[in-house]
Amino acid sequence: MKCTVFGGGGFIGSTIVDRLLAEGHAVKVFERPRVAPYRLFRAAEAVEWVTGDLSSANDVRQAVNGAEVILHLVSTTLPKSSNDDPVYDVQSNLVSSLLILDAMISAKTPRIVFISSGGTVYGTPRYLPIDENHPTNPRVSYGIVKLAIEKYLLLYEQLHGIKSICLRVTNPYGERQRIETAQGAVGVFIHRALKGAPIEIWGNGTVTRDYLHVSDVAEAFLKAIQYSGPHSVFNISSGIGTSLNELTDLIGACLGTDVEKNYLPGRSFDVQTSVLSHQLAQEQLGWRPEISMKEGVARTAAWARGQLFPRS
Repeated sequence: MKCTVFGGGGFIGSTIVDRLLAEGHAVKVFERPRVAPYRLFRAAEAVEWVTGDLSSANDVRQAVNGAEVILHLVSTTLPKSSNDDPVYDVQSNLVSSLLILDAMISAKTPRIVFISSGGTVYGTPRYLPIDENHPTNPRVSYGIVKLAIEKYLLLYEQLHGIKSICLRVTNPYGERQRIETAQGAVGVFIHRALKGAPIEIWGNGTVTRDYLHVSDVAEAFLKAIQYSGPHSVFNISSGIGTSLNELTDLIGACLGTDVEKNYLPGRSFDVQTSVLSHQLAQEQLGWRPEISMKEGVARTAAWARGQLFPRS
């Protein structure tokens, strides 16, 4: 299958691209200018790396042409800072997503898989675990925009027949996650622990999240590009809650060291507990998570150690 992956050079995107290539798919990666390929590709791998501006209809159109499926992984904002500039959030994420959809109409591209947010679109849980029928009341602009993109995907499916799949992914972590973006507790905590710095925790450490290793996210996308059933929205989650205190203790045990915790005042936008059900994805996509937190943290820590302390 010919796939165009918007954001294919990032943390999640690169893992998905590697899985697509391993399965024999042809991949066109669309990235920002000056973003270099994350690795050297083998001659036998059918991959094309292109750069452009996601706000340029022409650049987007060229990236979409020839594709049988679009994988949309781009986000220019972070949940914790998106409320600072909602206009930018809308302009850079929602509008660019509409450009992709319009380009798909022109190119007659039949399907798109979009990475939505299982961590923010639901807001404060009314029940746990959260399923796809749970009310959606985001508390941050990031979640509102993700939800708006979902709605436009469904609208374009109704109007133009574009098959859309929205994967509401919980808190992804793993190898290649950029520490400097300060996104993702697992990566940030491991990085600080390896440097011997205290781990900063907002609140008392009981905030609980549903963490998912990036390889499991990639497998969900592999399943989604083939799916032709009646559903359009799926939770992609571990289904298991891990508190910040438990996460810190797990990292300490993995590294064989005592980790210092520095507790800071809680943040108003943090939902106390968010755990999602992936039952629908298991039934419809044939997907379920395979990587435990213990294994995932160990793999991530090994990778991070190699990045911080490369062998001379």
